[in-house]
Amino acid sequence: MTLAVTGIAAAVSSWPSWGMIGAGSGFIAYVVAHYTLARRLDQAHRMLHHIRQHAFEDLTAPTNPHSDELRSLIWEIYRTGQTLENEIQELKERESYRREFIGNVSHELKTPIFSVQGFAETLLDGALDDEDVNRTFLEKILHNVSRLENLARDLSAITKIETGEMEMSTGQFAPSAIFEEVRESLEIKAKEKDITLRCEVEANLPSVYGDRDRLRRVLVNLADNAIKYNEAGGTVLLRAVHAAPEAVEISVSDDGIGIPSEHLPRLTERFYRVDKSRSRNQGGTGLGLAIVKHILGAHNRELHLDSTPGEGSTFSFTLPTTPFDSLNPA
Repeated sequence: MTLAVTGIAAAVSSWPSWGMIGAGSGFIAYVVAHYTLARRLDQAHRMLHHIRQHAFEDLTAPTNPHSDELRSLIWEIYRTGQTLENEIQELKERESYRREFIGNVSHELKTPIFSVQGFAETLLDGALDDEDVNRTFLEKILHNVSRLENLARDLSAITKIETGEMEMSTGQFAPSAIFEEVRESLEIKAKEKDITLRCEVEANLPSVYGDRDRLRRVLVNLADNAIKYNEAGGTVLLRAVHAAPEAVEISVSDDGIGIPSEHLPRLTERFYRVDKSRSRNQGGTGLGLAIVKHILGAHNRELHLDSTPGEGSTFSFTLPTTPFDSLNPA
């Protein structure tokens, strides 16, 4: 018995103490925790550094982002970087648009202003007493002043539409009635260019819903362009037909010069022109189709275009025959 107890005591005395085991386990846990925490904190530090430097392309999404609190924090840092990248990109695009817009407006203003100045100076230098030229010069001055007036009007309109300041309302009206108003407003211009302006409305066509005044502006802009870019003896047709059980398709067609396919995607951009010199000579501001696009967008409608160079173009859109809640901001 004594020998057995002595042997057990000797064996126990050879094992590591429980304190040493505890200390060893604690040290291992510390090393693992320190390594894990340090690695993740370093990742968070690097992500914040990339964000400060706007090096968003170097950000990497963490794996298992919600496995613990620290990974969740890293995920939030990553998402913050993405949000800042999007906002900075949007600011850059706005600044680029602002510079381009100001440049375009300045360019559009310079030509008529310099023309008015030049003709006025020539008249003051003696041409005013020359009956062969004074009336011509005054007509040219009036033409360029009209260009400035149209530009100011269109700039005001597109600014109000884009900022939501232009109030729009929904009402019911017959396509035939608005066609007649457009025809009356452009009849003289069409005759001056020897263009036949026609209107066709399908029988038993229902009324449509939308902002009557703004949609009349859409049709005037489209028909005005069709007259401008048509040839003498041509025809411009305003047409309304059933497009679906609850929609009417309205189109403006011409048999004029048509539009090359490479220009179609950019046609509704502000100040974009297919033929810059001809557009300005015709008194266009380069904003007409942009205004059309915004007004139709407020009605949740799109402008469609079918054009063949040398054969003509057709601009079309649809309007609902049933009431809808409200117009969206353009």
